[in-house]
Amino acid sequence: MAQSPQKIIVEDRQVPLDATSEQPALFVGTTRLYMSYTCPFAQRVWITRNLKGLQEEIKLVPIDLFNRPAWYKEKVNPANKVPALEHNGKIIGESLDLIKYVDSNFNGPSLYPEDPAKREFGEDLLKYVDATFVKTVFGSFKSDPVKETASVFDHVENALKKFDDGPFFLGELSLVDIAYLPFIERFQIFLDEVFKYEIIIGRPKLATWIEKMNKMVAYTQTKTDSDYTVNYFKKFM
Repeated sequence: MAQSPQKIIVEDRQVPLDATSEQPALFVGTTRLYMSYTCPFAQRVWITRNLKGLQEEIKLVPIDLFNRPAWYKEKVNPANKVPALEHNGKIIGESLDLIKYVDSNFNGPSLYPEDPAKREFGEDLLKYVDATFVKTVFGSFKSDPVKETASVFDHVENALKKFDDGPFFLGELSLVDIAYLPFIERFQIFLDEVFKYEIIIGRPKLATWIEKMNKMVAYTQTKTDSDYTVNYFKKFM
């Protein structure tokens, strides 16, 4: 399906709410995305919001994850994690559920194809991303990422070859691309900087995909500082 032109809205980043911040009034009709500017899980929903042109409809509420307000766990999300969406008198969490929810319950271009074969393949990729891809790459930081991540990055490369009607996982831009993007962004930076491992070598489809995504304003506005990524990921070594 053809994507509508992106509505380019430049947003200033607000100061994250911390332990000293008052809680916004819940369930007063404002749709809020509680998130962190540095969290890849929250970034998924942030990108989805932007792609659908919902910057004015869904308000970002950044949370300081290192000094979280007590009210966030008590009143908003008992799991004390981001992202969480306040909408229609309820709170919804978990990033993969949320990108589907935002796509299905708000206006804007659809981000999941109707084609049954693409949807089936998409569901397989969404199951793979956190359970296998992200878990494997994070686990490799303590040993040999070049060796231990080859299979999962090759899986991504092969997945990008499945449909030939576009450079994305399902041919057209979809929630699957959004699910992988924040992590591939960070893994590419960290593995190159710390292990001198460039994940796109020998993976031309992945290289093209990254190049395409880096031209997407809805995504580039959400990117995390590279130095922050490297320093934070070193904690997992």
